[in-house]
Amino acid sequence: MTLKNKPITGWRLMAGLLILLIFNFATCKYGFQDISMAPEVKTFRVNYFENKADYKNPQLSPQLTEKLKQKIISTTRLRQTNDDDAHYDISGFVSSYYISTTGISNSSTSLNRLSVTFHLIFKNKLDETKNFETDIPYSLDFDANLSLNQVEQRSGEDIVKNLTDAIFNKIFSNW
Repeated sequence: MTLKNKPITGWRLMAGLLILLIFNFATCKYGFQDISMAPEVKTFRVNYFENKADYKNPQLSPQLTEKLKQKIISTTRLRQTNDDDAHYDISGFVSSYYISTTGISNSSTSLNRLSVTFHLIFKNKLDETKNFETDIPYSLDFDANLSLNQVEQRSGEDIVKNLTDAIFNKIFSNW
């Protein structure tokens, strides 16, 4: 057997097989190692997130609450509890939810922005020096021809996912 009229010798065959094996078994892994938390932390509680914004998206609060619970359960070793003595006690509320104009073309609105702010309250019952409160903003630009209802239907899951990720990262990675 030849390759471009050159015979395949034993060392070329071995080198080819070695390269094939290397690429076949090479993988790239990316992820977090059990997030930064003390080993004595065992439980968490996520209280229901209220919506205190002037405009209330009725689906945002329950979806955000449940999505954060599921993310913590699936990503950490913590056990969920509803007890007052949970090691991590997480609460908060949607503090703002509004639309503003961000783009104008030919004297008319071409782009709008949905802005959502979540106020996070985190309590660490094992180390109160780690307690904090912070605002977590999220915004989404969209075509001005779309209604708020259309944007919520199309992007509702992304809004919840992005806010959930930001809350999770603030608690466990302090991003």
